[in-house]
Formats: sequence, C-alpha cells, structure tokens
Amino acid sequence: MFQFLPHSVLQMGTIFLSIVIEALPFVMLGCVISGALHVFLTPERVKKLLPKNKLLSIIVGSFLGFFFPSCECGIVPIVHQFVKKDVPTYTAFAFMITAPIINPIVLFSTYIAFGNSVKFVIWRVLGSMLVALIVGVWLAYINREPILQQSVLNATCTIEEEHHHKKETIWHKCWSVLTHGIDEFFDTGRYLIFGSLLAAAMQTYLPTGAILQLGHTKILAILVMLVLAATLSLCSEADAFIGSSLLSLFGSGPVVGFLVFGPMVDIKNLLMMKRYFKTSFMLKFVGIVTVVVSLYALAI
Repeated sequence: MFQFLPHSVLQMGTIFLSIVIEALPFVMLGCVISGALHVFLTPERVKKLLPKNKLLSIIVGSFLGFFFPSCECGIVPIVHQFVKKDVPTYTAFAFMITAPIINPIVLFSTYIAFGNSVKFVIWRVLGSMLVALIVGVWLAYINREPILQQSVLNATCTIEEEHHHKKETIWHKCWSVLTHGIDEFFDTGRYLIFGSLLAAAMQTYLPTGAILQLGHTKILAILVMLVLAATLSLCSEADAFIGSSLLSLFGSGPVVGFLVFGPMVDIKNLLMMKRYFKTSFMLKFVGIVTVVVSLYALAI
C-alpha cells in the first residue's frame, strides 16, 4: 500500500511506531499514577512523610524508585505532579533520575544483558545515585529560579482553589483519578508523539556509521554514546541489550555512560518536560547531567 514511498520514510515510520508502542503503556501508567497523586497527595501529607533535612530528602527521593518503579517514559507526569503537590524539587528530580534505573525490572534486565554480570548493574546504580545527588544539591542549595512554566503554575493555583472548597466521596475521588489521568495523558501524549517522530527521524537520517567511527578515544567514545542514548530514546528495560552489543566496540566506561544517561535525557522525555518546565531550567539540567555522567564514565 505504501510501496510508492521511499525506503527511508518507511523505515522511519516503523521506528516511530516501535517507539510509541513501547512507550505508550508506561506513559498511561504514569498518567494514572499522576491522577492518584493529584487527588490523594496533599501538601500536608508530603510535609509529614519527607525529612526536613534537604540532603536526607534527596537521598529518600533517590531510593523511592526502588519501591515505586517507573519507566522513564511515564516519569515526567509523576514528577510534575510531585512538584505541584509541594514535594521539594530536589526530592522530585532525585526520584526522576533514579526511578527508571534502580527499578528491579531494569536491574534484572541489565544483569541478564551483560551475561549475568553484577559489575554493570552496580556501576549503573552508582552512576544514577551520583547524578541524583548532584542535581538534588544544585536544586536545594544553588538554583533559586522557579522551574515550572508560568501557565502550569496558574493552572495549579486554580485547581487547588477548586479542590479546597469541595469535599468528595471515595467514588468521586476514584473518578477524579481517572479523569485527571486521561487529561494528563492527552496533554502529555502529543509531546510523546512529536518526540518519538523526531527520534525516529534522527535514527533514520543521522549517519550512525560515521558517528561510531568517532569513538577512537575514550572521551569521544563517551560523547558518542551519550548522543546515541539521547537519539535512540530506548526504554530503560531494553537499553542494556543495546549497550552490551556495543561493549566490544567502545569499552566499559562509554557503555556505562550510555546506560546512565539514556533514562535521564532522551528526545521524547525532553519534549514532555518542555510542557511543564522552563527551557532555561531544562538546559541547565541537561548540562549538569551530561557533565556528571561524562566524568563518571571517564573514571570507569
């Protein structure tokens, strides 16, 4: 039916569909969790649950992903909801950075992908914890600018005022979870589509062979692997198998950089983040993550 189209366009369409189909269930789950947080999580409960000490709060956020696992495809709506509910930004982003990596399914898939080697699992976990700690400290002690888009802040105030004057039964709350999750899904989903399309185009038309040839020195190999991680936009449950296939070509450090960087920064996630967070904040966030992951991979 589409045989009249160029082969590259058909290839791009196949990659696009595979990214969307892989990511969609996790985005839907993330939006449902976001709806539950919107309805049931109150600022008062947050203050009771989290430590007052900022550093301890960052560490708690870093470990939350083990108990509330989430793929990076669905993490953005959850983090947005955390920030809206007065969870400190340094805790929310520590969770966002580590949750797609210290999730038990990802740890097991990494272990299997590297031939039952615990070494890469440990390196991956330590790298994510290091990045979460540094980003958390930056948000807690250095960054003083608001990170949410002004339109999101205005919408948050309006919604909170409406909920403040309305008492709901448990059935109404469950319905609110679903309706908010659906709204979040359609709001976030368009950015997933645009991001997946861009990732598919880059995978199709970016000369990957030429990029791979650049990896002659360790630092160049690391940078190449970070670009590949962002471009491929793989789910963290599957990226270890791609990373292991590149091990003989690039070595341990660059591959670990690929495994740590991908779940934190990829094209579809950045476009979903753009819906909620300021561009200036996102640029700083990506810059810090890139520098920390590069240095960590260089040290391995």
